[in-house]
Amino acid sequence: MMRVSAMAGESYSLGLLDTNIVILRKLIDPTDLPAAVAISAITLAELSAGPHEVRPASEQQNYEEHAERARRLDVLQRAENEFDPIPFGVEAARAYGQVTAAVIATGRKPRRRAVDLMIASVAIAEDLPLFTTNPADFAGLGHLLTVVAVTRPSVAPAPPLA
Repeated sequence: MMRVSAMAGESYSLGLLDTNIVILRKLIDPTDLPAAVAISAITLAELSAGPHEVRPASEQQNYEEHAERARRLDVLQRAENEFDPIPFGVEAARAYGQVTAAVIATGRKPRRRAVDLMIASVAIAEDLPLFTTNPADFAGLGHLLTVVAVTRPSVAPAPPLA
């Protein structure tokens, strides 16, 4: 079945959120999202890893590490409270094979994008449109699922470290 990519603003009753949408959700226009939203267990895994991936101030100057860790924990805790994540089950595992084949057919390497492709596989297995601010991550998959591009909100830069 052919499914075309779509733009935010079209009406959807339910959709799967990519991890970037969950992270930026407070800044995204709610009218760009469906009335009911879901996340995959893969997104919850990415959010769980996030606080551990904060780099110390000695390695970067983009954010204050403790504030960034707290921000990431806040996003994780809110997601855990709000959602009952859809598991990566047998149907998603089967869809992952099709997704991998589609990515290879475009000349891209699937291993570098495994997490994104697993989220896409859950969307396929559940027959849900996938909402993302990074539609390029799902290039070549339009024949397998509907990818809804959401405008990435402007994020104010973190104050410089003292």
